[in-house]
Amino acid sequence: MSEAEDMRNTDSARPENDCREILNAFDGVLSWKWDSRFETFLAEFGVDDKDSVRAILDRYLKITWNNSNIRNAPDVVKKININLGKLRSGQLLFTSDPNRDVFIFCAWWPWGDGKTVSIRIASACNKLSDSKNAGKIQRIKDWLGF
Repeated sequence: MSEAEDMRNTDSARPENDCREILNAFDGVLSWKWDSRFETFLAEFGVDDKDSVRAILDRYLKITWNNSNIRNAPDVVKKININLGKLRSGQLLFTSDPNRDVFIFCAWWPWGDGKTVSIRIASACNKLSDSKNAGKIQRIKDWLGF
């Protein structure tokens, strides 16, 4: 399937559009940068803004994992958790439906100073090839100017 055909496939394009929509929802609230360590979009904010940031995440990413319930997560979510260094107390992993071929996740990491939280957002793939996933990530990076 060509990239153009792939983009016309609503199911395949939806996560990319969802990711853009989530990042747009934070316009004026957060500033994003690319985190090449985890291949995610990264934003940091003060704990005073955590409720408003959490409210936006809850609108888009309906499933929340923590260090207590992550063992019940689907394998693909457990793999993300491992790749991110495993959830510790106070850290969260938000996801859209992990049963879709492509879905969105967000890691929520409060800092040890008690003043700052960082979030990392990206897409994850169950069935797309690495090259198609890389293409989706690159299109979102291009759109955001990274």
